[in-house]
Amino acid sequence: MEFQFEFDWQAAINSLPFLLKGIPYTLLISFGGLAIGFVLGILFGLLSLNKHRALKWPATAYIEVFRGTPILVQVLFIFYGLPDIIGAPIHPLVAGIAAIALNSGAYISEVVRGGVQSIDRGQTEAGLSLGLSRSQTFWAIIWPQAFRRMIPPLGNQAIVSIKDTSLFSVIGVGELVRQGQVYIANTFTAFEVYFAVAVLYLIITLSLSLVLRFFERRGLGSA
Repeated sequence: MEFQFEFDWQAAINSLPFLLKGIPYTLLISFGGLAIGFVLGILFGLLSLNKHRALKWPATAYIEVFRGTPILVQVLFIFYGLPDIIGAPIHPLVAGIAAIALNSGAYISEVVRGGVQSIDRGQTEAGLSLGLSRSQTFWAIIWPQAFRRMIPPLGNQAIVSIKDTSLFSVIGVGELVRQGQVYIANTFTAFEVYFAVAVLYLIITLSLSLVLRFFERRGLGSA
């Protein structure tokens, strides 16, 4: 017997209206989580640079735990495990945003730490010699330079977080992959539908990459 497979373009096209319903959830989870993760990243990234162990060790523990465990395990723990502790169910959307926030925050913390440490110490000495306090020197001189160096890795983390949302179909979040699974269950066109899902993810991530490169060239490269 000869097995022949013919790609059904029409099936892929027909799935798009249904799949597009998952994009708002994908973007909400990824960018909502990244916004919180950025705040966590700055906080714990700076704490990890602190010389006081009481501040540095908790920050280091957070970073290592969330960088060292899979995000799928993290979202399952939040969605299924935490309700046993708090005594109330957690909405899948909230669980997804929390997982992205905590996971991306750990990686962004390392980006922040590396960016700050990459600035020559002479910049701090120059700020202090001008009569600025250490806090003023950091936010006026060190942080702007460090942030410019953080843009590429922060962009990479944003792309990773967008792709990570595909794992949250396991808790019923109606993002792209979940929409694809529901559509396939009714049409049995798995190859074409997952191909369409992959194309949509590619469009989102490539668009984000182009935006980041534009700002990096125009706004940040000349600063």
